[in-house]
Amino acid sequence: MKDVITAGVDGTAESLSAIRWAAEEARLRHARLRLLHAWVLLAPEPTPRPEADEDQNYWPHRMMNDAATMVHARFPDLPVDEVLVAKDPPVALQEAAEESDLLVLGSRDLGPVSRYALGELGLRLVTHTASPLVLVRARQEPGAHEGAGGVMVALSLHDPCEALLAFAFDSAARRGVTLRAVHGRHLPSYAYNRGGGVEPIAAEEAEQDARQELAGALRPWRDKYPDLRVDERVVMESPAPALLHSAADAGLLIVGRRHRHRLPGTRIGHVVQAVVHHAPCPVAVVPPE
Repeated sequence: MKDVITAGVDGTAESLSAIRWAAEEARLRHARLRLLHAWVLLAPEPTPRPEADEDQNYWPHRMMNDAATMVHARFPDLPVDEVLVAKDPPVALQEAAEESDLLVLGSRDLGPVSRYALGELGLRLVTHTASPLVLVRARQEPGAHEGAGGVMVALSLHDPCEALLAFAFDSAARRGVTLRAVHGRHLPSYAYNRGGGVEPIAAEEAEQDARQELAGALRPWRDKYPDLRVDERVVMESPAPALLHSAADAGLLIVGRRHRHRLPGTRIGHVVQAVVHHAPCPVAVVPPE
């Protein structure tokens, strides 16, 4: 554990929401909050800092000051570091993720035409960060921390999920809320008859098998967190819509990312892409162990 939560600062409304979320997370973890602004054209920082009318980095300093003031107004005892980095944002944020327990960024509330395009910066970071990445939209406040909504984790059961479950159980335990573990699965081909209808007995058997697999994956973690309430849910439909339907009242949705070397380029998988764009709450993307 590095005991550092890093939040990206760029002056946008979604950035401010991300900073508030990150500050609450840092409080829960008894960690430092690092506010990071990166811009390749930042001027060298002289010592002492010049007056405002001579400060070439006046606007970055003002963004940082506004962000820090907002945090201190709500959490006066929270340690906060303000960092300006003269690098391209993707490079600086990826390096920051290596040094942090969590990287928190604002995520645009995209319109219907462009909502399937995460953007180059977000896509690169989602697929390559070494630590969990949380994306927060401007309208999303840290409600899960304040008791509104629980923590939800999406489980595929096809890949190793120890890092994902560790993050999920720890997040729910810190907040004192229920952990909702959701597994979405298509009905197998044998559950359909020749007319395209569903055979009730076969469908029930397939769902029972999925419930047993989910219970088996969660059992060791239930033993580690005996006081944590866990709601196990199996939804027999395509995983992406199953998760989005189940996340309607969640305060935080946690998903696992595919191994970054398994597929070429910057593909994140259709399930992660769907929840990043459409989930009604902040989304944490956890890299594989």
